[in-house]
Amino acid sequence: MGNINTVKLKIILGICFLIRLIGIDQSMWLDEAISVKVAKMPINTIINNFSVSDFHPPLYYLFLNFWVKIFGDNVIVMRLSSVIFSLVVIWLVYKIGKELKNENIGLWAALLVGVNPLIIFFSQELRMYGLVTMFLMGAFYCLIKKKYIWFNILVFLSFLTFYGSIFFIGAMLLYFLVNKKIKLFLINLVGIILAILVVSPLLLTQFKYSGNMLNEVTNWGLVLGKVNLKNLLLIPLKFCIGKISWYPKTFYYGVGGIWTLIVFGLASVKMIKNKMLGFLLMTPIMLGVIFSFKSPLLQYFRFIYLVPVLALLLANLKSTRIKSGLVLGFLIFSLIYLINPNMHREDWKNLTASLNTNQNIYLIGSFADPIKYYNSEIKIKDFKITKPVENEIVVIPYGQEIHGLNMTDELVKLNYKKINEKKFREIKLETWKK
Repeated sequence: MGNINTVKLKIILGICFLIRLIGIDQSMWLDEAISVKVAKMPINTIINNFSVSDFHPPLYYLFLNFWVKIFGDNVIVMRLSSVIFSLVVIWLVYKIGKELKNENIGLWAALLVGVNPLIIFFSQELRMYGLVTMFLMGAFYCLIKKKYIWFNILVFLSFLTFYGSIFFIGAMLLYFLVNKKIKLFLINLVGIILAILVVSPLLLTQFKYSGNMLNEVTNWGLVLGKVNLKNLLLIPLKFCIGKISWYPKTFYYGVGGIWTLIVFGLASVKMIKNKMLGFLLMTPIMLGVIFSFKSPLLQYFRFIYLVPVLALLLANLKSTRIKSGLVLGFLIFSLIYLINPNMHREDWKNLTASLNTNQNIYLIGSFADPIKYYNSEIKIKDFKITKPVENEIVVIPYGQEIHGLNMTDELVKLNYKKINEKKFREIKLETWKK
């Protein structure tokens, strides 16, 4: 029986790997381009210069620095690192499910998380969310196995990868307190305390910088995720349908909302019997809400490490037919994203290919990294610093809302008229002439 289940797990991992290769060469978007830029910096520059003005700890960038040095900076090759993290998460979820109940539950949990559309999206992205999910699921597994030294090591690595991991770490530690296991609570505080001590000088500087950003960049809070009903509802919605979106929005929220109610309705039934999983699913979100009143970060992707917990709850459903339906539903939403280019990331690759190296391209300078990645010879001018004087210019009005700019109004005041506009998935390329 063990050999059969091993074969089944290998099949699940193989299928999930192949799924993740669909569309893996799609255009890199802004945050990924930033990751690549940082990865190419010297290690001391990443730690002492870039990280000071960033909002994340440096471990992921240090890993990517190592990866790029060995394998190069090809988009597919770099994204394969995130694919690997995702496959390890699937394996860990299998191990957790097996340990909590049995191998069959582990296999179902692995399949459910393996085809989940949000997990698939971030398994193709050059950001730290895949790595931190791997570390946290590893810590959870070590907690179940009572391997507390490894638990503390993985908690340490999690926090140095992504600060938002503190909510899941906090939930695991609080579970000891709730069950009056004070000694285990104290033993397992070591990893997070050490992580905070190591990163505290940087973290204090970053908090100061983030305060300045909120003051200097008019609508920076829109990016961070304030506590409101929309951001709260997006967490379960995106856990179930992934990052896809479509029009009309009423249809989108209708279909997505019904599917989400089904998924979470089924999961909530299992929370009663699986109190630990229910606690670990809900507590990090509650902690995140409380923290976000002070420092906003209530965006769904910052809680992606909870999707495996959701999969573990759903795997405990008795009906094979219902579980098969959930797998099919997740797979459909995943394929809608994977095989439909209109659902893919911002198309900076084709936008850059359409540019002329002799043109002056105006956009907000901090958003220029994708263009620089695809063609370093393109001449970029920061619209916030330099106002155009040429007779004809090319403008990319990307991210202007965050900076409180209205580039159209400013160009009209400078006697420019828009003569052409092209769209590249969430990005506009405009030509203006006097």
